Amino acid sequence: MHTIRVWDLPTRIFHWALAGCVIGLVITANVGGNWMDWHGRLGYTVLSLLFFRIVWGFIGGHWSRFATFVRGPSTVLTYLRGQAHPLHRVGHNPAGALSVLALLTILLLQVATGLFADDEIAFTGPLVGLVSGDTVSQATKYHKSIGKLLMLLLVSLHVLAILFYKWVKKDNLVRPMVLGDKQIDVQAPSAADTPASRLMALAVWALCSVAVYFIVTLGQHGGA
Repeated sequence: MHTIRVWDLPTRIFHWALAGCVIGLVITANVGGNWMDWHGRLGYTVLSLLFFRIVWGFIGGHWSRFATFVRGPSTVLTYLRGQAHPLHRVGHNPAGALSVLALLTILLLQVATGLFADDEIAFTGPLVGLVSGDTVSQATKYHKSIGKLLMLLLVSLHVLAILFYKWVKKDNLVRPMVLGDKQIDVQAPSAADTPASRLMALAVWALCSVAVYFIVTLGQHGGA
């Protein structure tokens, strides 16, 4: 057995920060009232995290890069038939990669529509003033119904998949996402997880946060 670093610290922090923010978003949306201010702040945080993950998918640790785990349909089918390449079981497997991409896409769309949403009670998205009333209505409808249901469905499937791998396939996917390392029976490269790479990740997230700040303030400038 070989012990390798699968998930670098930035990827792990992203994962758990995103999970915490999504839980917070669901709670604040259901409570409503003054908590909608926090709903907005959490939404901005999620947007910065999503921007970070997209960038980190190109420059991050080996197993966090899209090029490492995003595969074509034939590879996914081969994996589902039980003929997976040993390395496909190290990080995100070919089927799990689809779940990751779906989650990132749905969350990005959910946050994006939130920027243009207006419930006419406790929350008005910062970019409402930049679009027509019809666009605001459609964005609000999607954000509060379809998008919310899709997000909850994908998160639920994600959790069920983790439980399936733990109980049926005896593969604990949570432990490596907490500790970073995983024991495997084949030779595989470890993800770079050095002080320099962690500092670079922090800089990337800071830039992503600045980008979100400017996006949010576009509404203020547009309405001025």
